[in-house]
Formats: sequence, structure tokens, C-alpha cells
Amino acid sequence: MKAVNSLRRMAAVLASSLASTLAFTLAGAGAAQAAANIVIVNLNAPGVGFNDPTPAAPVGGNPGTTLGEQRLIAFQHAAAIWGATLDSSVTIRVGAGFVPLACNAGGAVLGSAGPTEAWTDFPNAPRPSTWYVGALAAKLAGEDLTAPTDPHIIARFNSRLGLFPDCLPGSPFYLGLDNNAAGQIDLVAVLLHEMAHGLGFLSLTDDETGALFLGLPSEWDYHLVDNRDNTPWVALTDAQRASSAVNWRGLSWNGPNVNAAVPTVLAPRSNLDIGGANAGSARGDYYVGDASFGPPLGTTPVSGQLMPVVDQANGAGLACTPLNAANALAVRNNVAVVDRGACDFTLKARNVQAAGAIAMVVVDNAPGDVIGLSGDDPTITIPAVRITLSDGVAIKAALQQRSRSKSGVVATLAIDPSQLAGTDTQRRILMYTPSIYSPGSSVSHYTTEAKPNQLMEPSINSDLEHVVTPPRDLSFPLLQDIGW
Repeated sequence: MKAVNSLRRMAAVLASSLASTLAFTLAGAGAAQAAANIVIVNLNAPGVGFNDPTPAAPVGGNPGTTLGEQRLIAFQHAAAIWGATLDSSVTIRVGAGFVPLACNAGGAVLGSAGPTEAWTDFPNAPRPSTWYVGALAAKLAGEDLTAPTDPHIIARFNSRLGLFPDCLPGSPFYLGLDNNAAGQIDLVAVLLHEMAHGLGFLSLTDDETGALFLGLPSEWDYHLVDNRDNTPWVALTDAQRASSAVNWRGLSWNGPNVNAAVPTVLAPRSNLDIGGANAGSARGDYYVGDASFGPPLGTTPVSGQLMPVVDQANGAGLACTPLNAANALAVRNNVAVVDRGACDFTLKARNVQAAGAIAMVVVDNAPGDVIGLSGDDPTITIPAVRITLSDGVAIKAALQQRSRSKSGVVATLAIDPSQLAGTDTQRRILMYTPSIYSPGSSVSHYTTEAKPNQLMEPSINSDLEHVVTPPRDLSFPLLQDIGW
């Protein structure tokens, strides 16, 4: 039996960081009694984190009367959800605390979590010479393999979020338990996500170099498939693994539980078709990211002339203020093209909607792959999607020759019933493999193309529910695939 303490590697390999644009006193413990017993070990010193005495009014079913108490209750609530889902005779200990994490006025690290140990060749191990994270190894062995007071998972969350002017001001964690964050960052959703990483929803392999952890694969690696040739990660060389980790849409999860659940969870893929007399080389179909606000795309197409908003000196269109007369004329009864940046996606949508646009296409402002549009606004009644910067450049080139209200380039937005969002040609869910390697996020998350948004995408979306199972979510089926 072999174990390795992975705390030193947690920040680089085992922990997940969530970006928004957006230990050791046993000072208190909370337990969730269910199919698995999950105990929260309070790692905060007196007066901070879980012990912060700042008065707080009860919110969203959270009866706590101090900031620290509400944080702990939210944590216990998330633990109870996972505890009711998992099956283990061994108590799972989560060492947790709220501490200052990296942040600025425009974005913040929400939190991170990871297993403290990984084990091989323990009693009842399903595969020899294969890594299993500590909590899973204990479940499979039927006995605790760690010291009796040591946590199986270490988790930390941003204690300054939204509470200081230099840390995403105005966007604190929502501490309610009712899944009604209303534009705030839902702490319970963040906690469910991070606990999943600690339970084994992560790669132990060095995704940047492709090197196996201490020369051995983890159970995770047996279920990753390079879908270009359907080769499992365990059969690839280090260089091939590193290549697949930055191959957009090139890496899939292949496990019986996830594969069986995919058709019940994922919806048909959304599509942007560009046509019309002036489409030229931009003609064709494009992958898009869906908005969490406004009506979803359906089988009935939304189609119209594609017209750009131009309200910046450099030719960009941010649509962060009500459109002037020229831009309002351009987008009226047409599909508006706007650029990402400077304000919320919902504000852009409200402004083009007020000007009469029938839909909105947001062009990303940085290189990258397809991702959705976050936000929540029930007043938005037009569909909105997001495309990559490179696709936006190609489409905008076709819009150069246009009149004040017509471009001759027609955009059609609809779903493609023949394909499921976020899957490969065999309907296996894709993993997150952006072409620019993202430490802590690449490979260890589901694709951002999934629809509906999944808990285990690299960012927390506002439309998530406090659910980890089908028919809403694919988090638990993956954990089942690795042994839970």
C-alpha cells in the first residue's frame, strides 16, 4: 500500500480556482448524517472566517446571525447534499476555512479545494498501481487510511470577496440556502463544486507536461479519451497527453455512468448559421455559448440581418449605454453584434433590446474558446449568444460593406437536434481543454459548451441548481465512474 501527501501540490495540481468577471485548530465541526458522513473541520482562528462575529441577518433559509455562523451553515448544507448522494462507511473530513485570496476590483479567486492524500494498492483497490484520492480510497477499502484527525480534503474560500473595495466590490458570497442568489455568487454552489474536486473530480496527472503523478496513472486517467483517435490517456505518451490538454473539443470522458446519463441531462447544441448574399468566406455554422438570461434557443429559428453596434473610436461596439440613433437604426429588427467588455452582458442585451434588436451576438475580446454569457435579468426577452474572438473577426469582415440598416449577411440562431451540447460525435461529454493551458482548470472540469450549465464547469454560472445528479447534473455520475 502506497500513499502520498499531496498538500504541497494542491495549488498547482489538485486545487481548482474559480475566476469571476465574474490548518489547524479543531475549533468547531459540523456533520451531515446521510449515506456518507461528512464532517467540516473548522481551520479558522478565533474571530475570522467561520468565527467572524460580524452581525448578519438571516437570509434564504440560513438562520445564522453572524457572518461566520452563516458561512459554516452554508458549508454544512453543501456537505449534506453530497452526504446524501455518496455511499461510504468511512467519515469524510473536510478541513476548511475562509482566508484572504487573490482578488481585485474586477475579479477574484472564489475558492479552491483538493484531496490531501492519494493512495495506491490499498485493500480492495479496483486497479493495482493506480492512484485514488484519500476519501475514495477509504470508501473502497472500508477503513480510514489517514490519521484519525487528519482531513481527507482541504478547502479554502475568499474571506474578502465583495466586502472590500479592492475585492470584487458589491459581489459578496450569497449565504442563503434557497438557490436564489439573484446575481450574487452562490456560496453553496461554489462549495458543491469544490467538494467534488476533493472527492476526486480532478486530474492528478500534470496536464501541462503530460507526466503521470509519480509515474503512475490515477483512476481518472482511465476514463479520459483523446477523441481524435479514441485513445485513453493511460495509453498516450506524456507529449500526447500534454497535446490533448490544449486541444479544444479533443478530450472526452468515457465512463459508463456518465455516458448513460448524458442524453438525459444535456440539451441539443445551439448553433449560429451565417449566410446571405454578402456572407462570403464567413458563410457556415459556428459554435456558440448560450446566455443564462433571456429565452433559450429553440427549434424555431431566430433569423435576421446581422448588424454591428459601433460606439467606440476604434470601431468596437460595447453597447454599455443606450444606443444612439444610428446604432438603433442599424439593429432595429436585426441581429445585433456587440463586443465583450466594460459592462455586464445583461446591460448590453437590455440596450440592444430597447433599440429593437431581435437577438444579440457577443464577440469575445480575447483569444479563447467557446463560453457562455453569465447574468440574470428577467426583463430580457431576446436570445443572446457568444462567439470566439477569431470567429468574430471573420464574421465582422463580412460586415464591412453595408448600408445603415442592412448588411446582406444573415444570422440564424437555432438548436441543432442532431447534436447534444458539449459532446463529441459519440455523444460523450467533452472536458475543458482550452487552447491556452489554464492551470488548475484544464482537464479537471467539464466543457463550457454543456447545456444546461454543469456544476463542474471551470466557472460558477448563475443558473446552477443545488443538484449534483441527473437529470440536472453530471457531477455524481463521474464520481461513480471512478469508484464512488
